[in-house]
Parts: sequence; structure tokens; C-alpha cells
Amino acid sequence: MNQFNRRRFLQHSALGLAAASTGLSLYAQHARPAAKVVIKYDWLMSNGQIGDVVAAKQGFFQAEGLDVEFSPGGPNSATVPPVVTGQALMGQFSDSAQLLLARSSGVPVKILACGFRMAPFAFYSLPKAPIRTVSDMIGKRIGIQPTARFVLDAILEKNQIDPSKLTITNIGFDMTPLTTGQVDAVTGWITNTQALSIIGPDRIDLMMKDTGLPSYANVYFATDDALSSRSEDIAKVMRAIARGWAWTHDHPEEAVKLTVEAYPQLDLAIELQTVPRILQLSFDADTAKNGWGSFDPAAVQEQIAIYDKIGQFKSGAPKLEDCITTKILEMTAADRPKFA
Repeated sequence: MNQFNRRRFLQHSALGLAAASTGLSLYAQHARPAAKVVIKYDWLMSNGQIGDVVAAKQGFFQAEGLDVEFSPGGPNSATVPPVVTGQALMGQFSDSAQLLLARSSGVPVKILACGFRMAPFAFYSLPKAPIRTVSDMIGKRIGIQPTARFVLDAILEKNQIDPSKLTITNIGFDMTPLTTGQVDAVTGWITNTQALSIIGPDRIDLMMKDTGLPSYANVYFATDDALSSRSEDIAKVMRAIARGWAWTHDHPEEAVKLTVEAYPQLDLAIELQTVPRILQLSFDADTAKNGWGSFDPAAVQEQIAIYDKIGQFKSGAPKLEDCITTKILEMTAADRPKFA
């Protein structure tokens, strides 16, 4: 064995000396090329992806041997097809309900981590007709986007309130129906600081988490096949992203500046106002225990049961084990930040 080791040492020394004499790098010759990874997002890159952007800007993906490309979504962009066809290794949904609906339709995808502890969706009202609890909605005029109507139905089901006791009106993303008195409440994302600013300082927020309906947002997902055959690459991606969120937690203002630098369409002043809320959505008592990105399977199961009751699953409710995996969380347990 000693002879073998000595021979190997001499061979490697000779190779290193030859490389040095020709001006070549032995390590560059043997270095593996970075693995190409595409992440498909459900929407445009914004403050909800600040930790992901930081991971790219700070070289955390590169440190994992990855060449990562962000593929933003938008109004006319489909999130699932690129992931299912393998054009993207993984994707991110805005809300966990989207994955449950996809799985119930036969799409072979699973939740692997959740960036936001709760959906940033909320109901906004004013003191003249306050809505602080779900029961306060009774007799009120609720303005909601058509694509979010099923969320309201699920909330009412959870709280055993007949929808006929409310006046429900379709609105867009403009908050003026509330300020002009057309409705008593409007809905939207709490992270949309600029849109919400028109409501004024007396705004009353009823967050989705306070309605009794469990939810997760910024949900990372991948196909069953990718989770089986490329779990190491997915774990590397999530390890780097987790480092990005840890850095964001410790350096929020710098993280905002890096994100605005990468995506100049974002407004620096607005994003600096919003980042405390982003951190509140990303970290809580559960992440202090289980780390950023974790989720409670029981909460996902409750979502499935409620959406099934209101008839959202046209092909039948999916099984919990088909919708989630904790494999990647377990593989990255030591690397995901534990902050509250």
C-alpha cells in the first residue's frame, strides 16, 4: 500500500510540474463544468424572490457547482409545462393550492419546499366598515379577483358561513373600489406596497392565515422523476437559495439593493419599505425549529380536504403523499437557516 501511494504521489507531482511548465492549470483541466439548472417562476421576479436573487448575486449557486438561470413568469406564461418537459429542473408556484390542483389533474409534481410561511393574500377594509374576522364579512360587500374566488369559498367553508350572506363582486387589482365606497373590502397581496398605499394609513388587514385556512406561498416544486433522478442537483439549488435567504435576513437593505440592481424595474424606495414584511412571511417560530423552507404536511392535508369540500378537484382529491416530499428538506436540514 505504501508503494502504491508513493507511486501515485510521484505521478501526480509529475503531472503538476508539467502543467506548471506549460502555463496550464491542472485543476482547470479536471474541473467539472457547472451543472445547468433552470428555475421556472410563476410570476415576474420581485420581492418574493429576493433570497433567490441574492443567491445568484453572491455566488452561492456557483459555490454548489451550478449554473442557474431564472425563468420569470407573467400573465401569458405557463409554469408547469417547462418543468414537466424537463426544460426547467424545478418551478415555483405563488400558492400551494396551485400544486394541489395540478396534481389532482394528473400532473406528476410535488411540493419540495415553501418559501413563505403563509400566503401574502389578505382582505383590506376601512374603519367605517371594518373586517377584522371572517364573521365580520357577513352582510358586507367583498371585492375579489375572479382567479381568487375559490380562496374566498374555501375560507367561508372553513368558517361555516353561507356565501349568500355576503355580496361578492369581481374586481381587478386596483384598490379604488374600496376608497370610492363601491365595496367594503378588497383583496390583494400584502407585499404590493405601492398598490396598497392608496388605501391610506387607516387600512385594516385580515391576513389569510387569520381566516383559519392554511396556506403556503412561493412553493418550490419538481416532477416525481426529477426528485428521483436529480435529487442531488435539487438539493444543491435549495441549499444555495437557503443561504441567499439567510443572507437576506442578516442584510435586508443590501439584499434589496442587489435585487433592484438585477431587476431595475423594481422601485428601490418601495422595496426597502416592503422587505420587513417579506422577512415576516419567510420566518416564524416553525422556521426557528425546522429551518427556512419547511412546511407542515398536516396543513397541506387540511387544504386538500377543504378544497375537496368546495368541489375544486374535478378529477378527485389528490393523496397527500402524491403532493409533497420532505426528501430535499431532509437532505438540506443542516444548511437551511433557523431564524424566527
